[in-house]
Amino acid sequence: MNAPVMSATVTSSWPDHLVVLPIVLPIAAAGAMFLMDERRRTLKAAVSLVTVLVMLAVAILLLGRVGEAPEVYRLGNWAAPYGIVLVADRLSALMLALAGTLGLAALVFSFARWGQAGPRFHGLFLLLLMGVNGAFLTGDVFNLFVFFEVMLAASYGLVLHGSGETRIRAGLGYIAVNLVASLFFLVGVSLIYGTMGTLNMADLARRLASPPAEIALFEAGCAVLGIAFLIKCSAWPLGFWLPTTYSAASAPAAAILAILSKVGIYVVLRLSLLLFGAGSAQGFGQSWILATGLATIAFGTLGILAARELTRAAGYGVMISSGTVLAALGTGNQGALSGALYYLLGSTFAAAALFLLAEILQRGRDPADAAQPVFADEYSDPFDDADSTEIGRAIPAAVAIIGGGFLLCTLMLAGIPPLSGFVGKLAMFTGLASGAMTASAWGLIAALTLSSLFTLIPLVRLGIFSLWVPHDDPPPVLRAPEFAALAILLSACIALAVWGGPALSYAEATVRWLSQPHDYVRAVLDGAAAPGAGS
Repeated sequence: MNAPVMSATVTSSWPDHLVVLPIVLPIAAAGAMFLMDERRRTLKAAVSLVTVLVMLAVAILLLGRVGEAPEVYRLGNWAAPYGIVLVADRLSALMLALAGTLGLAALVFSFARWGQAGPRFHGLFLLLLMGVNGAFLTGDVFNLFVFFEVMLAASYGLVLHGSGETRIRAGLGYIAVNLVASLFFLVGVSLIYGTMGTLNMADLARRLASPPAEIALFEAGCAVLGIAFLIKCSAWPLGFWLPTTYSAASAPAAAILAILSKVGIYVVLRLSLLLFGAGSAQGFGQSWILATGLATIAFGTLGILAARELTRAAGYGVMISSGTVLAALGTGNQGALSGALYYLLGSTFAAAALFLLAEILQRGRDPADAAQPVFADEYSDPFDDADSTEIGRAIPAAVAIIGGGFLLCTLMLAGIPPLSGFVGKLAMFTGLASGAMTASAWGLIAALTLSSLFTLIPLVRLGIFSLWVPHDDPPPVLRAPEFAALAILLSACIALAVWGGPALSYAEATVRWLSQPHDYVRAVLDGAAAPGAGS
């Protein structure tokens, strides 16, 4: 007997239009900012802050609304698969909340100085968030490409924001890599449309129930499309660009760019389980995803072990997070995937916070900053006591706060108790142990254990060097916007640990939903008329 079908919400009250707000709101605000005079920085900052706060509130509301059924929004009220459709389910709502939290922290941090370091920062920032939100919500592959390109175009400007030879070199390489990825994307989309005659995700899944004669060509298109997504989620050997690019970008840009690799992870999760889950060509590419995930964890672990800068260490931490989800997906174990999804949230928050901390700790040692100081040294001593004997030195409040934040990030990325990094890895181990202990399960357990050890060692070393080894540079200065941004990210890490039970339960329910693609297909294609722009 079949399980009851979960249909899409079909009422047309104002909350049903929440799905489209994460796309419409930032693009409208960004368009208005491009028309404003660049000297109206306070107004632009205020508009950006209100926009991001509303987007985060919408994401939180959607988290509560999609518990039983997905929100399906048909633009113009055209039925799928012919019209443009937006779908908010458990996974997309979760990723919207992640993007909104990162966006809020990065934006608040930019108020200290980076929002004034170049033109059009706020407009580009909101356009990037619009592209990210659209990629999470879209229900067809063509519009996924459109939102990807909007997101990437904005990210090009943010990587180059602040100028400087290092950023220009890294930015040009980043642009070249992503143009190649976009080419693979187009080729893959063309092959899929040529063989299936549709690009709607739900329609693709339904048509795959009766595989077409050109199934080999379709699978080739999916493989080409997979290469594009693996480049974007920084999987080895295609993710070599990430540490260099992110370490060269400004701190708020690097923090928000941490979500870009998770967009690639989201698409791999979505299409793998929707198109090649139960009832379809099950297992297509699964062994390759597992091998790529394990290789990404290994590469990121070796990279963070060799890192001599906090920004590069944070970049490799982003890679390890992506590799963990890919490897868990490749095992085919739902318990492991639930733990990996939970781990992804905390590790992304911690990596973004580490980018911000690195900016605070290293800016006093940057020659460019030394030539044109931005912050005054509030801890300077007006007396010359060179002949006196120093008995002890009080730790400034800024150093204590930064040190505490650095400790939390280290524990989170290394997966050390009591934070959610440990809970996520323990959930993965438990899920793997509950099934057949195959070679892939043992390989993932070994990779995660070694990555914890070899992440802890270099981060402790970098923390000691940055915070405890005496330097001639003045102590770091922590401004109010910087403190607020760090508080947002670190509070999110702590909240994931304190409310780990409900968060992990949500991740488990999300994986169960993804493992039943027929419910998604029926909600999008067979549901009654859903709210739309023409309703």
